[in-house]
Amino acid sequence: MLKVGLTGSIAVGKSYVCDVLRESGAFVLDADQTARDVVTAGSKGLELIAEKFGSEVLTETGELDRAAMGAIVFADEAKRQLLNSIIHPLVFEAQNEWLTEKERENPRGLAVIDAALMIESDGYKRFTKLVVVWCKPEIQLQRLMSRNNLSEAEALKRIRAQMPQEEKKRYADFLIDTSGGFENTREQTIEVFEQLRLLT
Repeated sequence: MLKVGLTGSIAVGKSYVCDVLRESGAFVLDADQTARDVVTAGSKGLELIAEKFGSEVLTETGELDRAAMGAIVFADEAKRQLLNSIIHPLVFEAQNEWLTEKERENPRGLAVIDAALMIESDGYKRFTKLVVVWCKPEIQLQRLMSRNNLSEAEALKRIRAQMPQEEKKRYADFLIDTSGGFENTREQTIEVFEQLRLLT
């Protein structure tokens, strides 16, 4: 089975690219979803977070308060790294289980794992190929402001907390530029899928 990593910065259109890959026949796992799954109420992940960050990052019902957590980690690099050091090993473990299961289902399949911090966490080294999704910085800023209802300053803070897009692109085996909208992105994604399929 061909194992492919897919990454890109915040608000560049990774989810849409993943939808197109899924429609085309790839197995796709969204790391954001996995990251949510490993910190659900009662999980080992959430227990570790509460231990390190205190009960103020929990809601009254004992779930992770994402807004409170976001406010803490986007303002403090050390705390962001601490959170990542808790979540990344749990996410890797869940991803490896998923890959093993998909390989059993179809040994000649194409499995794609989508993760925003794949390069930063060195997670990309586990994959045969890496796809980097990107778009023009001004488009990224507008998308993030409207999607998350953020001010320009808040959106820029989140963008700058990640590795610059230009740097991410240097790691790519394949690039998908979403600046041109849905149809153009779909065409590029299908083309990348066809090239990857030749390698399975």
